[in-house]
Amino acid sequence: MKRLPQFFMILAALSLLMLFVFPMWKIQLFAPQYPDGVEMHISINKIGGKTPGTLQNINILNHYVGMKEIDPDAIPELKYFPMVIIGVIVLGLIAALVNRPYAFMGWLIFFAILCILGLYDFYLWEYDYGHNLSDTAPIKIPGASFQPPVIGRKEIINFTAVSLPHIGGYFVGLSFLLGGTAWWLKRKNEQHETVAS
Repeated sequence: MKRLPQFFMILAALSLLMLFVFPMWKIQLFAPQYPDGVEMHISINKIGGKTPGTLQNINILNHYVGMKEIDPDAIPELKYFPMVIIGVIVLGLIAALVNRPYAFMGWLIFFAILCILGLYDFYLWEYDYGHNLSDTAPIKIPGASFQPPVIGRKEIINFTAVSLPHIGGYFVGLSFLLGGTAWWLKRKNEQHETVAS
């Protein structure tokens, strides 16, 4: 029982390795001409889709309304984000080694701040692509914005855009849950030890 908080903290840190296996976010576009939807996947080091030609199809659609081409090589976050996640994993393992409530809670707060900053950065990225449109676009709709939602559903002209976490994103949620469980268990263990003494 005494080792259980450490075990949960280790699992919390290692759960983030799934971000290297599964995409963390997905954006789906539905329209009459795409009844099954076009699904873009965003991973920590690449952008792709449900099918090999997804990104190309999205860039073709974006071109008509003047949006910039989505070029994964031009997105710096995809280069440094893997290193950030490795750092968070290492800090989580150090917190497990320290095995104190403050270490677990410190890791949770630090990781939560990083996630909030990541979502804000995602919002800025979407805003840039959805608002900074080319003057030479084949289709011009005055006052229109093509920014998809950060999370949820939004109608954009004749498209329905749906933005949700993918499998990797749910592993991030699991990591928070495991880390919170580690903190709660360790805190209760120390309270029991204090009462017993």
